[in-house]
Amino acid sequence: MDNTIHHFHDLFAQLGLPYDNVSIEQFIGSHSPLAPEVKLPEASFWTSAQATFLREACVQDADWAGLADQLNVALRKPTHP
Repeated sequence: MDNTIHHFHDLFAQLGLPYDNVSIEQFIGSHSPLAPEVKLPEASFWTSAQATFLREACVQDADWAGLADQLNVALRKPTHP
């Protein structure tokens, strides 16, 4: 059994995105707010591979599910001008 603890920046690395704090904030800021009717894996800014990873993480309740939920919440918050 894998007991690895993943952190938020690890999710960005897994998605092939820059994962330093500034890059994460910029990504969330530039893609927020995600419309309520759009499911996280269906957002237009993901590549096919990223969308598949997020979909499988949520469906399979994988190690990444909690972090995908955290990203989902972060992307739903309105951005401040």
